Amino acid sequence: MVLLSKSPLTQRIRAVIENHTPLLGMCDTFPDNASLYDAGMTSLASVSLMLALEDEFGIEFPDHMLRREVFESVSSIREALNFITTTET
Repeated sequence: MVLLSKSPLTQRIRAVIENHTPLLGMCDTFPDNASLYDAGMTSLASVSLMLALEDEFGIEFPDHMLRREVFESVSSIREALNFITTTET
C-alpha cells in the first residue's frame, strides 16, 4: 500500500524536500515511507535538507537525531519534527 499523506505538515516537508534536494518533480507522488536516499538524495543533500527544515519549522535537530534514519523518508522526517515540537519547553 502506498501511503501519500496530504496533511499540512507533510506538504510543508515535501516542499522543503523539493526545494533543497535533487529529487525535483518527484515529491508529489513519492510515498511517505520510501527511501529518499534510494531515490537519489546524497549525504550532502541531506545536510542541506536538515538546515532547510530547521529554518522552515524554526527548530533545531538535537545531536542525537543527526542520523541518516531521521532523514530517510517523509515519514521519518515527520516523526522527528513531531517529536521535536512536542518535547520543546
